[in-house]
Amino acid sequence: MSFASPYVLRETGGNLARNIVMTVAAIVTMAVSLTALGGVLIMRQAINQATVQYQGGVELVVFINADASAQEITGLRQQLAGMVPEEVRSCHFVDKAQAYAEFRSMFSGQPDMLKVMTVQKMPPSFRCVPAKAQNVAQLASQLNKQPGVLNVGYPGQAIKEELARFATLRNVALVVAGGVMLGAIALVVNTIQLAIFARRREVAVMKLVGATNWFIRVPFMLEGLVEGLVGALIAFFITYLARDTLASFTGSNPLVPDQPLYVSSHEALLTGIFVVALGTLVGTGGSGFAVRRFLSV
Repeated sequence: MSFASPYVLRETGGNLARNIVMTVAAIVTMAVSLTALGGVLIMRQAINQATVQYQGGVELVVFINADASAQEITGLRQQLAGMVPEEVRSCHFVDKAQAYAEFRSMFSGQPDMLKVMTVQKMPPSFRCVPAKAQNVAQLASQLNKQPGVLNVGYPGQAIKEELARFATLRNVALVVAGGVMLGAIALVVNTIQLAIFARRREVAVMKLVGATNWFIRVPFMLEGLVEGLVGALIAFFITYLARDTLASFTGSNPLVPDQPLYVSSHEALLTGIFVVALGTLVGTGGSGFAVRRFLSV
């Protein structure tokens, strides 16, 4: 039997219409829980995008003049290599092309900034992990004096505070999303249960005339799938359209004062796709549980 057969579509639509209040409640609850989850994912992407230079344990970035000579870069590389492992645990070089790719990712929502920067204008850099975090300021002062060095960045404390604030927001949002998601699953189960109860005599007749178990089950399971999918689509549009607002809840960019956090439309789209897939899965799983629990076929 096809899921798109006239019988399945007719029965699914009938079940949804008969329990319209419960159906709307399940969809709204699903949308709220998935929006909270989507918001957490959007905020995490915004934080990751803003602190891309300082991921992987990097606490010190030695920015080099865009017009620095090869000899100056080589000299700085040798100096950093001589600091391993007493002062510096590890370092890696980021060339102009890689720096420009990072810049485009970090400021994808600022077209004016993208217009004025080119690959040649981007400063290459060394990304370093100090052997001891308390020595970061001393290392920065020492490296700032070297030929070819533009600036040494080490906003470790600001990033740690930003990550701590995000962790608090994330935990609260996940607790809310989890609680509301449980409510959404309960509503889906109750809606399917009511649909089964309302059609209990029809189900008994279908069993007597030889209808297969799946023939009877599919319309009820499809009902839960529809509720989960519609709720997820609502959450998708909310998180996608309000992505910048959601990202701004974590505060401003710790690396660029007064610069709000944001995510690219591509990242928001991927988050939305995940939310839709999860909502569909939860709706189908809830209806599947209800069918097994309340429908003896």
